[in-house]
Amino acid sequence: MILPLKVSELTFAAGGRTLIAPLSLEIAAGPSTIIVGANGAGKSVLMRLLHGLLPPSSGSISWSAGNPGRRQAMVFQRPVLLRRSVLANVTYALKLANVRRAEREGIALEALESVGLASLAIRPARVLSGGEQQRLALARAWALHPEVLFLDEPTASLDPTATREIERVIQAFDAAGTKIVMATHNLGQARRLDDEVLFLHQGRLVERAPVEEFFSRPASPEASAFIKGELPWV
Repeated sequence: MILPLKVSELTFAAGGRTLIAPLSLEIAAGPSTIIVGANGAGKSVLMRLLHGLLPPSSGSISWSAGNPGRRQAMVFQRPVLLRRSVLANVTYALKLANVRRAEREGIALEALESVGLASLAIRPARVLSGGEQQRLALARAWALHPEVLFLDEPTASLDPTATREIERVIQAFDAAGTKIVMATHNLGQARRLDDEVLFLHQGRLVERAPVEEFFSRPASPEASAFIKGELPWV
């Protein structure tokens, strides 16, 4: 088990700006954790720090199991896809994870079935719609059975139908025991998917609360303004 993930006095600065102020928290197994805040609040930066794509300027990030390896995965707002078939995109991820060659195709097809893409297995990934590409990215993660899945605004550029499909897959991950940590500025989505909210404002963790408490009784003026749509986007 790689959780809990412990963050202590984490900061990140770039271009002379502090993007993440000193921040400490612990993320445990269990219900989903949704990171909300206006554009520029630091959500994506924090997600990349937690996933290990960015080195912190100071402070520490530690997993219970030391090096989590491929037991944690991340899906981005605009997934990076190989110039290969839908199926090959998943089997390549399995190859990188050192899954036996004889097992890859079966696992990949199972993952594609789970996100509703099995019928498109031989189609070039680059010709998929935006929602289908995002589901393919989720299938690659599904095939690896991560303990933790980071999702950075996975439906930000999608229409409502595609968004519902992605949310269905996210809920399936959650039901299968994967810890979901997701960044979004979509309050409706946070209500639908969330059990716990982390609210960021200007790189600071301002509030942490169960979803119903956050929306009904925000404890900070910044959170109250954000919920009302009054918080300026920076």
